[in-house]
Amino acid sequence: MMNQFSFPTRIWHGEGSLQAFVEYLGEIKDGPYLFVVDKGLLEIGLAQEVIELCAKFELELQVFSEFSGNPKESEVLAGAGAFKSTQAKALISMGGGSAMDMAKAIGVFATHDGDLLDYDDAKGGDKNITNPLPINYAIPTTAGTGSEVGRSSVIVSEKTGRKVIVFHPDMLPAIAVLDPTLSQGLPAGLSAATGIDAFTHNLEAYLAKGYHPMADAIACEGMRMIVEYLPRAVERGQDLEARSAMLLAASMGATAFQKGLGLVHSLAHPMSTHYGTHHGLANAILLEPVLGWQVRHRVDDFSLDLKFRYGQVVGFLGGQASDWQGLPELLGDFVRSLGLNTSLVAAGLGRDDLASLSAEAFADGCHRSNPIAVTQGEISAIFEHCLSV
Repeated sequence: MMNQFSFPTRIWHGEGSLQAFVEYLGEIKDGPYLFVVDKGLLEIGLAQEVIELCAKFELELQVFSEFSGNPKESEVLAGAGAFKSTQAKALISMGGGSAMDMAKAIGVFATHDGDLLDYDDAKGGDKNITNPLPINYAIPTTAGTGSEVGRSSVIVSEKTGRKVIVFHPDMLPAIAVLDPTLSQGLPAGLSAATGIDAFTHNLEAYLAKGYHPMADAIACEGMRMIVEYLPRAVERGQDLEARSAMLLAASMGATAFQKGLGLVHSLAHPMSTHYGTHHGLANAILLEPVLGWQVRHRVDDFSLDLKFRYGQVVGFLGGQASDWQGLPELLGDFVRSLGLNTSLVAAGLGRDDLASLSAEAFADGCHRSNPIAVTQGEISAIFEHCLSV
């Protein structure tokens, strides 16, 4: 059964939502479209379903798939060039966070001049996004980033070698199509890594400092759903109920993190740029050491509210809320139960990289909403601890 609701993105969720969406495009005909799609989905034929449906309804579609798992500025500029040369009027993205982030960034650079760094959100770059952006539709095939309901895009600057966040309210996709049949073929490892990405979004949003009870409530339900349904999605990939719930939980995480993220994301971002680590896997690896370091070394800085929140998450994972200090270990156990590796050394971490990784992590804006403020030296200490575990 398909459901429709808005929060604020219009979400079409459930079996049959893809078919209904393309029928809708056939009625409004707001193309031609640039179809930004993960290359792997073209290779396995999954994207062909969209291409054939669009052809059935006589929709003009130009495919663009030349981008990396961690999209780069040069790739965005190539996509913007394709958008303009084919005289596209709207964007459709399909795949994981990379495809959806690419489409949002292409929309910016198809309508604006300048350099990626001009639009860096950490430097107030949103004020430079002044022209109307093309409409963008998102079709996620993984349940992780929640980029389909996000107002930002994460792109690697080849000038600096770091990830840049581009943000603007108008980057929000007009419709997110959450059809669980599209994620049934996702491999177990990728299902686990993207699912933990979604969990981390919900977790860090809930723990983030600041007052946002709506985001807190969404984040709590998102975590509860992931604990219940992610193991099923990993073990039984064809489980439509689990796939459907995970797509919603991922969107909920990205809705909740308008409140903020935290230290895990700040350490994960440079792992991706240095070693090409999948973002979800980087989050999965870092959950236990990052939260564990804070419990061991900054326990006196835990407010009563933060202890309560740790206890709430312990409860979602099957523990006793009074054992709030046990959260890091429970998180590590949950990640490992899904078959994921939790060694940063295995992911590529080396002692020679500690200084640059720590500097990049400290420069990353996500940790500013972490409930416990940390220094660059403390970030380095967390990375260094990971060399010995």
